[in-house]
Amino acid sequence: MRIELVRRPQHSALFSALSPFIALGLTLVAGAIMFSLLGKNPVDALYYYFIDPLTGIWDPGNRWQLHELAIKAAPLILIAVGLSVCFLSNNWNIGAEGQFIAGAVAGSFIPVLFPDFQTWATLPLMLIFGMAGGAAYAAIPAFLKVKFNTNEILTSLMLVYVAQLFNDWLVRGIWRNPEGMSFPGTIRFNEYAILPQIWPDAGRAHWGFVFALVAAVAVWFMLSKMLKGFEVKVLGQSPRAGRFAGFSSAKMVFFVFLLAGALAGLAGICEVAGPIEHLNEKISIGYGFTAIIVAFLGRLNPLGIVAAGLILALTYLGGESAQIALGVSDKAVRAFQGMLLFFVLACDTLIHYRIRIVGALATKAGEATQNA
Repeated sequence: MRIELVRRPQHSALFSALSPFIALGLTLVAGAIMFSLLGKNPVDALYYYFIDPLTGIWDPGNRWQLHELAIKAAPLILIAVGLSVCFLSNNWNIGAEGQFIAGAVAGSFIPVLFPDFQTWATLPLMLIFGMAGGAAYAAIPAFLKVKFNTNEILTSLMLVYVAQLFNDWLVRGIWRNPEGMSFPGTIRFNEYAILPQIWPDAGRAHWGFVFALVAAVAVWFMLSKMLKGFEVKVLGQSPRAGRFAGFSSAKMVFFVFLLAGALAGLAGICEVAGPIEHLNEKISIGYGFTAIIVAFLGRLNPLGIVAAGLILALTYLGGESAQIALGVSDKAVRAFQGMLLFFVLACDTLIHYRIRIVGALATKAGEATQNA
């Protein structure tokens, strides 16, 4: 006996539109069960996850929470927008976390090694270096796929750990701040190397969030209005039709990986030059992996990704509140986010496919037919 997925000849447009909301509802139910099993009040847990971080909307004296929401959402949106182009083209870039770190390291090169270089050009050069570093790192799995037909899921994922270890070696070794009392981390960036805040007197939200919104609109325009976007979708849905149209699969692999890597690298340097203001061993809290959830929750639509990024950023803030108020571990926070991805993929799968159970007799008959 085996279980098969059979594509439905027609799927419900209504359920396709409602799929993210159904997935979110199922996540709330499953999350409530999980918190109950952990001995926590599920109502309190969900309140701290989704309501408490938004109290700043109604409380003018507590607006800092909205700024923290923008800070958390900025890297998620930037990375997810790039990943959406990869996924639409049927290229599975799972290594955005490594590209995020590579961009942070490359962009930190100037303020760490040349701290006296303090001009108006410092920050723009850091942003360019960050995007170039992320794109260069993403080019590795792209090259391996095109040249040797390797699996990009494995290569991009394994490169994440290479980037993490390299960054850890830097901040504990040759880049470590000599006045940092042996703590891992570089020197603090100078004022010319720090990303400005959007509203300096209101909160910490920086221009990285603006970059994320601009990137989302630009990629949406490319996908919906430009020939390159049409090429991405055609090669993703039917590579054979794309080849007949004269589109190059190899060039597409490099294009989508470089674009995703550049946006992930931009997110990395914005995180380092924004709220952190120096490079350390914990520059990411899993943004690259969470961005995969954001991309699918936003239905691989850059504009939908903006809303999905804010929702997942809310779970980060809510998770911190729950850890403080209820004493749950960060592992529970990650599990809650993982549930959301599971239900998003499960809902999309069941909308487009139906489950068919093939019995043992049918299986044996089929094998006998093949042998005959």
